[in-house]
Amino acid sequence: MGITASCFAQVLSQVDRNDFVRAVRLHDAEKACKGFSCWDQFVSMSFCQLGGANSLREICGGLATALGKLVHLGMDGAPARSTLAYANENRPWQVYQDVFYSVLNRCGSLAATKGRRFRFKNPLRSLDSTVVDLCLKVFDWARFRRTKGAIKLHLQLDHQGCLPCWALVTEGKTHDVKAAQGLSFAPGTIVAMDRGYNDYRLFAAWTAAEVFFVTRAKDNMVYEVVEEHEVPERGNILSDETICLTGVGAEEKCPYHLRRIVVWDEENAREIVLLTNIFHLAASTVAAIYKERWQIELFFKALKQNLKVKTFVGTSENAVKTQIWIALIAILLLKYLQLRSSWGWSLSNLAAMLRFNLLTYRDLWAWLDAPYQVPILESQETQLEFFAP
Repeated sequence: MGITASCFAQVLSQVDRNDFVRAVRLHDAEKACKGFSCWDQFVSMSFCQLGGANSLREICGGLATALGKLVHLGMDGAPARSTLAYANENRPWQVYQDVFYSVLNRCGSLAATKGRRFRFKNPLRSLDSTVVDLCLKVFDWARFRRTKGAIKLHLQLDHQGCLPCWALVTEGKTHDVKAAQGLSFAPGTIVAMDRGYNDYRLFAAWTAAEVFFVTRAKDNMVYEVVEEHEVPERGNILSDETICLTGVGAEEKCPYHLRRIVVWDEENAREIVLLTNIFHLAASTVAAIYKERWQIELFFKALKQNLKVKTFVGTSENAVKTQIWIALIAILLLKYLQLRSSWGWSLSNLAAMLRFNLLTYRDLWAWLDAPYQVPILESQETQLEFFAP
């Protein structure tokens, strides 16, 4: 089979160019553009993410050494460092936010065909955030504390395929609850989150909208037991109770009955107190849902280890958000490759192997299924001959 494009070009072909053009036009991102398009910028910054480039010099130099391979990427040539830096600083980052959701639609349709972790049909989401530390002297707009800068990436993870389905970049001091208050979920959705999202008004709003949640209860939660439920003799469930909140102002904020479940964590030898509005599932299932929340922690770890979201090639707010959204697009593409492959890839191994083969010519889909058997199909180059003196 003849391959006329590199693995990098085949990966980027999963981005719908029509959706990309619509996003560019919507935000008027190429106003007064003089040759360097948003697609050129996207390819360059995707090379930064998938190729592991650490600076503008490495991005532009790496693309410049690709010779004729840039044609298949839709580029006429490698950009100058000043050109890419100017684009990152001035092209609206919202373009890549829209592209992210376009790619998500494609990945989500594939993830929907995969098996489910739980027997219930309710959509399962996790909410969490991670702080990215920045140097306040360089990123003076990202003030976090008096002598420290930071931004916060809020994320919602869809457990059907473990795909990020919503993201928000805010100042480092933005509270998690404030970000969650702007979210809406379809009735029947189960949201798993840590203790940082405890807010009784939020719990009441979700309960009224028939949205379920599972979180850890605060240590100082004041409540009254309405009903005690039987717990199995075997297992890690210590107690299962229906409660009502009786703290100062708590009953007004959340007038609904909630469920308090105490679980024994064998690994850490401690009790975990869960708070939920789910009454139709077994206590052990609720505990398993909260345990599944750990997937979003693993996602943040994979994002920071394999893509460029801790070091940035630009210092302006627009450049940082552009790099983060393109990193999220890159990890969606990696997840898509992982879901399509029959090989047992881990995300870290796939990211590393793809980085080594990014500009080689081979059938990407065949290589994903048999990474150590599909040969490189590049044309033979002129060989240097060495003669004995």
